[in-house]
Amino acid sequence: MADSGNVVLITGGGSGMGREAARRFAAEGSTVALFDVNAAGMAETVGTFDSIHAWTVDMTDFAAVCAAVREVEEKLGPVERLYNCAAIMPFGKLVEQDNAIIHKQMAINYGGLVNITQAVLPGMLQRGRGDFVSFASMAGIIPMLLTGAYTATKFAVVAFTETLYHENMNSGVRFACVCPPAVATPLLQQGRDTAWPKMLDSQNAPIKPRIVIEAVEDCLKKGKFMVYPTRDSKIGAIMRRLFPGLIWKQVHQVEGF
Repeated sequence: MADSGNVVLITGGGSGMGREAARRFAAEGSTVALFDVNAAGMAETVGTFDSIHAWTVDMTDFAAVCAAVREVEEKLGPVERLYNCAAIMPFGKLVEQDNAIIHKQMAINYGGLVNITQAVLPGMLQRGRGDFVSFASMAGIIPMLLTGAYTATKFAVVAFTETLYHENMNSGVRFACVCPPAVATPLLQQGRDTAWPKMLDSQNAPIKPRIVIEAVEDCLKKGKFMVYPTRDSKIGAIMRRLFPGLIWKQVHQVEGF
């Protein structure tokens, strides 16, 4: 899997998808750098791996992100693969949700992507190689009631990453924008602790993180930009494009308002 370079940088490496990816890359021989504000979580991710290294970084602080990337490359070597997994996911009705929480989601989920892009991608482009993997969500394709703030961040991630891809198509850097359905990670608990939509309970059970990572690697090898890890996510993307009204009708029926 880690065939495009030896140094992998993973944001949000303290849990969930970031942890799964870090351990998998390390087990396959890569050197892994983790960025997160959750130092304790990163320590758990590192575990017994000598090849996983942790940096406590606030992804909303551009100067701190740039400084950490410089340190990673000085100590470990050029970043050849980026997995941007950092995100938060509290839910709620848009007029009721705390204003600061709405802005915080955009600052981390979208702003963090902007920051890590400008810190890492120029080096990849200069070298003419690398893998740039941006984690969006099916929430960035299909909006739902009670998820508006989170959904807005993931729509932004999709648009930003798609434009980035087209601006650098012939650079030698491979791009992937990942849009999974619900994944069995601790991130889901943030939603459950706030305003969990009935729509999410009406769908299939959350998928395992490894399924997402395997889909990413397969799409990178095949040169596919959009990554839909399941058959249902592929169908959902088509339905959203062709029949948005039907999707909203179903959402209202399920949620009851």
